[in-house]
Amino acid sequence: MAPLRFSANLSWLFPELPGLLPRLRAAGSSGFEAAEVAWPYTEPPEALARAAREAGLRLVLINTPPGDHEKGEMGLGAVPGRQAAFREGLEQAVRYAKALGCPRIHLMAGRVPQGADPAAVKAEMETVYLENLRHAAGVLAQEDLVGLLEPINTRITDPQYFLDTPQQAAAILQKVGRPNLQLQMDIFHWQIMDGNLTGNIREFLPIVGHVQVAQVPGRGEPSSPGELNFPYLFQLLEDEGYKGFVGCEYRPQGDTVEGLSWLRSYWDRRGYPEAGQ
Repeated sequence: MAPLRFSANLSWLFPELPGLLPRLRAAGSSGFEAAEVAWPYTEPPEALARAAREAGLRLVLINTPPGDHEKGEMGLGAVPGRQAAFREGLEQAVRYAKALGCPRIHLMAGRVPQGADPAAVKAEMETVYLENLRHAAGVLAQEDLVGLLEPINTRITDPQYFLDTPQQAAAILQKVGRPNLQLQMDIFHWQIMDGNLTGNIREFLPIVGHVQVAQVPGRGEPSSPGELNFPYLFQLLEDEGYKGFVGCEYRPQGDTVEGLSWLRSYWDRRGYPEAGQ
């Protein structure tokens, strides 16, 4: 069984460093081979690509733009009336992905509009999402890119988010029926919404294109106190033949590098070079 490959989520790790460029350098120095970032759009793509190359990193995931933060938007894919803005954001994400050599884009669904009843708008939002996903699949296929759908928990993190369970996301993927659209499995969100991680991982892993990890409930390092047994989960992913990247999307409980002791232990067990060497 092949060892897992980990990517540093630079929107979360190394918060002590200002900006993406120094965080790329820190991730490379810490032993990572890959990085991901939610929204890279504050930096020119050429500068990011150059910094990643110099750090010995590949970029493996970015998100579509979130929309208007002041209006409470967090993605636009399923938001009625924002189809044009979603497609403009998709074009921007594709430009960045091409410049960065990044093969995957998270197509953010977005939130139920403020003041709306989620049950009342669910069908309309799904129709909008399906239309946008079909469009996105065609655009991404032209560039040999993969689009990802990520359920985000509505119990703690984002009560208004439209897409919140793997079952809902898998059903939407089946309706769209495009091979370059896959599921993004954030174990933190899946545990909060449904638990049953062993069963859900085994059921949905064939359509998963990216995994992310954080402890529950504190969203700290996998080794921090919490509900999840990550040595077991990592072994399960290996046993099930997962070949993609595992993104470290967690909130460091202290110094980021010191907090990577869990990853150094994993690398030691699997014969990797130690992080930071």
